[in-house]
This record gives sequence, C-alpha cells and structure tokens, in this order.
Amino acid sequence: MSWLTGFFGSSSDKAALAPTEVQTKPAQTDKPKPCCVCKDEKTARDDCMLFSKSDDPAKECEALVEKYKTCMAGFGFKV
Repeated sequence: MSWLTGFFGSSSDKAALAPTEVQTKPAQTDKPKPCCVCKDEKTARDDCMLFSKSDDPAKECEALVEKYKTCMAGFGFKV
C-alpha cells in the first residue's frame, strides 16, 4: 500500500472519487469575464481618450470606441 492509496483510499473506492453531477454541469455562464476580453481594443480606446490633445476626444476616438463595442458585443456584452 503506497501513501497515496492510504491518502486517497483504495483503488476500489473509485466511485468516491468520480465526479458528481454537480461538478460535471457547465458553469452558469459560458461567457468570459468582461475584464478578460478585448484587451487590445480597450487599451487603444483608453490611450486615445486619455492622451488626446483634441477639444473633443470622444469624437476623435469614435472609431476606436466603436471597435471596442463591437468586440465586446461579440462576447455577448452590451456597452
């Protein structure tokens, strides 16, 4: 008997180690977290807005904002 068998039980206890129905169900949502997607688009949008020398950064960066919104919508997020 190895120390693993003593720790995890005997090999005949495989039913105890089998995944339960709760563990095999998919997560409540398959959608990733909003912070984890469209990182490049978000960075470009933020840099444009923060470092704009224009009087109207929103207008100047409109294309990047739309690109970010389109990317997020592709993952099921409304921005």
